[in-house]
Amino acid sequence: MELIAIFKVLLRRWWLILIPTVIVAVFSVPEIINNEPQSAGGFNTVIRYTAAQQEEALPQREGDFQDVWLASELTVNAFTDWVRTNRFAQTVAAEAATNGLEIAPNAFGIAADNERSIGQVFISWGDDAELVTLADAVITVMQTENADAFPQLGGEPAQVVILDDPQIAPVPAALPSRLRPLIQMILGVVVGVGLAFLVEYLDPTLREKDDLERLGLDVIVTVPRR
Repeated sequence: MELIAIFKVLLRRWWLILIPTVIVAVFSVPEIINNEPQSAGGFNTVIRYTAAQQEEALPQREGDFQDVWLASELTVNAFTDWVRTNRFAQTVAAEAATNGLEIAPNAFGIAADNERSIGQVFISWGDDAELVTLADAVITVMQTENADAFPQLGGEPAQVVILDDPQIAPVPAALPSRLRPLIQMILGVVVGVGLAFLVEYLDPTLREKDDLERLGLDVIVTVPRR
C-alpha cells in the first residue's frame, strides 16, 4: 500500500517534478549536444625521436655495432632525464619567445619517456596553434642545445632525428566532466521528487478515506466519482 501511496503522490504532483528537471535540462542538454573535447583540457602532442653521439666525438677505440646501439640507448636515456628538468623548460620557453610565443617555463606540461633507443616527449597546452610553436621549440632545443647539457658529448651536439611529425590532438574530457550533465539531470529529478513530497506533506487537503482514518475519523460510506 505504501508503494501505491507514493505512486499517487508522484502522479498528482508530476508538474512539481517536471519544473526543476526542465530548468536543469535547459542548461545540460546543449552541453551534451555541443560537448567538444578541447573544452576539457586543451591539446597534447608526442614527439618521437632517436639520438646518438656524433661519430667524430666518439673516443677512438675498437668496437662493433653493438657499442654504437648501446651508446644511442644511453643517449636517449640521458635526454629523457634532461627533458624533465626545469633548465630544459626554461630553454624551451626562451626559444618559443623568439617565435613570438611568450610563455612561462612552468605554464606548459612536458614529460618524457623512453623505450630502448626510442625517446618520447609529451607536451600539453591549451591552444593548438601555440602548441605547434612549443613543439618546434622543443625539437630545436633538443637538436641544438644538448652539447651544453652533456659535457660527455665532447662539445659536439648529439644527432637527434625526429621520427614523425608531431600530431596535435585534443585532450579527452575527464570522466566526471563527461558525466556532469547526466548527474545534473538526475539531481534535477531528485529535487523535483523532494519538492513534490514536501508540498504533499504541507497540503491539508483530504482526498481519500485513508486521510480521514489517519485523523481518527470513522468512514461510514464512500460515494464513487462515477
